[in-house]
Amino acid sequence: MLPAPEVVERALRSSRADEAIVLVTDAHEASLRWAGNSMTTNGSAVARDWAVVSVFRDGPHTARVGSVSSTSVDPADIEAVVRASEDAARTAEPARDAMPLLSPDAVDDDTLDRRLDWAGAPATTDIGVFTTLASDLATGFDGADRLYGFAHHQMHSSWLGTSTGLRRRWVQPTGSIEINGKRGAGGELASAWVGAGTTDFTDVDTPGLLAELSRRLDWSKRRVELPAGRYETLLPPSAVADLMIYMAWTMEGRGTHEGHTAFSRAGGTRIGERLTDIPLTLYSDPSAAGLEYRPFVATPSSSESLSVFDNGLTARRTDWIGEGVIESLVYPRATAAEFDAPVTLPGENLLMTGGSAATLPDMIAATERGLLLTCLWYIREVDPATLLLTGLTRDGVYLVENGEVTAAVNNFRFNESPLDLLRRVTEAGRTDITLPREWKDWFTRTAMPPLRIPDFHMSSVSQAT
Repeated sequence: MLPAPEVVERALRSSRADEAIVLVTDAHEASLRWAGNSMTTNGSAVARDWAVVSVFRDGPHTARVGSVSSTSVDPADIEAVVRASEDAARTAEPARDAMPLLSPDAVDDDTLDRRLDWAGAPATTDIGVFTTLASDLATGFDGADRLYGFAHHQMHSSWLGTSTGLRRRWVQPTGSIEINGKRGAGGELASAWVGAGTTDFTDVDTPGLLAELSRRLDWSKRRVELPAGRYETLLPPSAVADLMIYMAWTMEGRGTHEGHTAFSRAGGTRIGERLTDIPLTLYSDPSAAGLEYRPFVATPSSSESLSVFDNGLTARRTDWIGEGVIESLVYPRATAAEFDAPVTLPGENLLMTGGSAATLPDMIAATERGLLLTCLWYIREVDPATLLLTGLTRDGVYLVENGEVTAAVNNFRFNESPLDLLRRVTEAGRTDITLPREWKDWFTRTAMPPLRIPDFHMSSVSQAT
């Protein structure tokens, strides 16, 4: 298999287009799965995914684009992929997002470090990364609770080259662990979930996760049935992350200006609107400690959030909400020029700060009566105009009375808008790195505070477990 940098250079030399972009990603992955207190499967995989983007110009802001992807590792296939990309470009409609490609001089390389070394070999991983985890899990397997779960580690090494001479590289480590615990059977079955994100598994506190899982299962010794309604509710960081991620995915500048999102308003956008007096700041930052992500654009196709013409553009911290006020939307360069807005890239992490130093246990202790959620699941959009979402609670909803968790309650279907939740939040606690449950397969790098919502809408009772 040719080294990725050589694939980039060969493809660029083969190009007959006016301009070309080549992206190569080498992925090394390892996984570990367990069920019923026994290890079941483990494995590792290596793969390459690469793409050629061809551009034919009728002018600096008029272009046709064709993109073809491949997983082939045969050098003989490089020219065929380049030609297919060119053929696709010749028959394409004019690109709405056409802009000049970036040159090396136009890219700020202040993020340069060892992971941006163009000639570096791809990073690797294997099942050895789980050695300590497996040993710690063995202790949990000796208990009475039945444990199920999955651990996954990925090392994605990416190379980006363009015909303008731009060369950028990044290595992205991504890992996660999820553990589901079950106790009892039939109508007495209790289920709970814990999870954590990581880059290398050296910081995963498996004994701590198992202790938290046991604590939640202990809370289920007493059961209470509650009807649908509005309840004071504590949302843990993981559930907050799932809601904020969905909101961030909808913050597209073009769609907002055209009236298609909850951030639209007559004649413009909601930028500048205050959501809450609590100084909450929601932001993305490629240099956030422990949550770093690729600090530049590398995309084989355009969307409302990303443009192939922006490949190589440096990503920086963006405050989506600043101290309670909506501050930013996503604008690729062409969209930014069209709407006279600042160029703003979507983030691959999401953090919220501005709460107090209170932990979730502190907030439980300050609750007279309410619900504690642990997980949200099957989140779907009901109304894009208000960002109304629906979904289910799962793996533990608990009753809090006089500062203590006193029982597990039935699951619910909820109907809520993340925007409305931020308008109604009465308390935010300490920000901690967390793993979203629903969106973990797409988005793992988050840090959120627990939130207190005085009237979270449980729209109906659910039979989910």
